[in-house]
Amino acid sequence: MRAIVPTGVGGPEVLQVVEVPDPVVGPGEILIDVHASGVNRADLMQRAGRYPPPPGASPLLGLEAAGVVSAMGAGVEGFAVGDRVMALLNGGGYAERATVPAGQALHVPDALDDVQAAAVMEVFLTAWQALKRLGRLASGETALVHAAASGVGTAAIQIATSLGARVIGTSRSVEKLAVPVELGAEPLVPRDGLFAEEVNRLTDGRGVDVIFDLVGARYLPENVRSLARGGRIVCIGLLAGREAPLDLGEMLARHATIIGMTIRPLTTLQKSELTSDFAEWGLPRLADGRISPIIAATYPLESAAEAHRLLEANNSVGKAVLTFPNT
Repeated sequence: MRAIVPTGVGGPEVLQVVEVPDPVVGPGEILIDVHASGVNRADLMQRAGRYPPPPGASPLLGLEAAGVVSAMGAGVEGFAVGDRVMALLNGGGYAERATVPAGQALHVPDALDDVQAAAVMEVFLTAWQALKRLGRLASGETALVHAAASGVGTAAIQIATSLGARVIGTSRSVEKLAVPVELGAEPLVPRDGLFAEEVNRLTDGRGVDVIFDLVGARYLPENVRSLARGGRIVCIGLLAGREAPLDLGEMLARHATIIGMTIRPLTTLQKSELTSDFAEWGLPRLADGRISPIIAATYPLESAAEAHRLLEANNSVGKAVLTFPNT
C-alpha cells in the first residue's frame, strides 16, 4: 500500500509517498480502507522528531482517519465489512489502510462525508476529554478557548456552547476569529500576550471557569489571573513553551486547578471509554448538524507536505485533511 513516510527528521520536505506492507489486523481490531485522514499538530511534531509514537503504535503519521471496514479481527462486535467508520488511531492514518482497536472507531453518521468524518475524532475527543471529563464544564459556566480558530479550538467552542456554557475565544488576529464567532464565541485578541484584564472586564470581574489551553508557558500567568474562584486550566498543548513561572498565591486564592492532558499515551481501554463516552453525546449532534468539523483545506495524499506547511503557517481556520483516490 502507499503511505507517507518521512525520509528523516526535518521539515515538510521529508514527507514522501512510498510503498509499505499492509497492516495485519489483530484480535479486537478492524482494518480500514482509508478514504481520508486528518492532519494534526502532533503529526508535525512527530515529523520533526519531538513526539515519538508510544510503544507498539504504528510508526506512520496520522492519528485519525475515515473509511470503510475491510476486515475484522477475532472478537470484534458491532461492525461489519463495508461499514463506514471514523477512528481515533494510535498511528498509521497517512496510509491507504490502517488498523485500529474496534473500541476506538465509530460508525459515520450519514450526514458526514469522508472528509468531514476524518476531521472528527482527534479534535472532538480531545475537546470532550478536556472540557467535559476533566474540566467538568457545566451549563451556565464560562470557558476561555485559546487558539479558537484551530481545528481543536473550533471543536471546543461547539462542545462548550452545546453544554450551555458561555465561550470567549482568543486568536492572534480578528480575521481568524470570524468563524469562532459564528460558532458562538465572543472574540478576544491578546495584545502582547496579555488578555486577563479583558477577560475580567468581559466577565464583570468574575473570571472564567475553564480554560482550554493549547499555548502553554507564555499564557500561564495570564491564564491564572483570568480564572474564577474554583477555576480549572486544562493544558493540551505547548505551542509557546513548556516552562513558566507560577504564582502559587494566585492559585491558592482562586482555589484553582491546572490539569495536563494528551490523548495519544492513553491505553486502549481508556481511549475506548473516551470514544464511547463522546459517542453517546456527540453522534446525535453530528448527525443533525448541531456540531460539525470545520475544514480549512483538503490535499491528496502525495501533497501531505503542503498540508503540513498550511498548519505551520498558522493562518488557517479549522482542519486540514488528506484525501485518497477512493474518496
